[in-house]
Amino acid sequence: MSPPIAPRRPDVPFAPDGASSGSRSAGRTDRTAAGPDRTRITLTVNGEERSVDLDNRTTLLDLLREGLKLTGTKKGCDHGQCGACTVSVNGERVNSCLCLAVMHDGDTVETIEGIGTPDRLDPMQAAFLAHDAFQCGYCTPGQIASARAVIEEVRAGIPSHVTDDLTATIALTDAEIRERMSGNICRCGAYSNILAAITEAAEQAADTAQSTAEETKR
Repeated sequence: MSPPIAPRRPDVPFAPDGASSGSRSAGRTDRTAAGPDRTRITLTVNGEERSVDLDNRTTLLDLLREGLKLTGTKKGCDHGQCGACTVSVNGERVNSCLCLAVMHDGDTVETIEGIGTPDRLDPMQAAFLAHDAFQCGYCTPGQIASARAVIEEVRAGIPSHVTDDLTATIALTDAEIRERMSGNICRCGAYSNILAAITEAAEQAADTAQSTAEETKR
């Protein structure tokens, strides 16, 4: 005969922005021997400091979508395989479904809502629109977050598996883009348009950087 299953305490996933929770306090009292099961963290999301009290098991993805109501970041496979949940943490792209939110106390997070707005698009967003680099659009926020990071990674000289010469300046070739974007799946199959959009945005970024450098020299 199977042992009886203890009744589960009602979950209180989030108590954002300083709100207190009676259930939270009760939970802490009940589980003193096993350690706290909730933690208050503060992180900066899209330039805004947010303080939340959360269950230690909460992923960064669920905190963003369910706790902070930033639903631009999508939940796809929930196993780090599709890239739909990609966001930037301290300037580096991560699969937010694989990160516990408590790991990011004090960190800076950027989601698609912080990249641009309909009235003021980021160049990568504009390039995706210009090249029709999406169909259903579900993967697009993660694709754009990754694409922007790809350009920065190449600019920083970080090699990939297809980089031939580790001592030379890395060129943002089609092969480099495909390899670096391989963690972002588009089930509609808009890969060729995504490649074109990233290439255009990278060229624009290079032109802007060159113009800035020339202005600085004057």
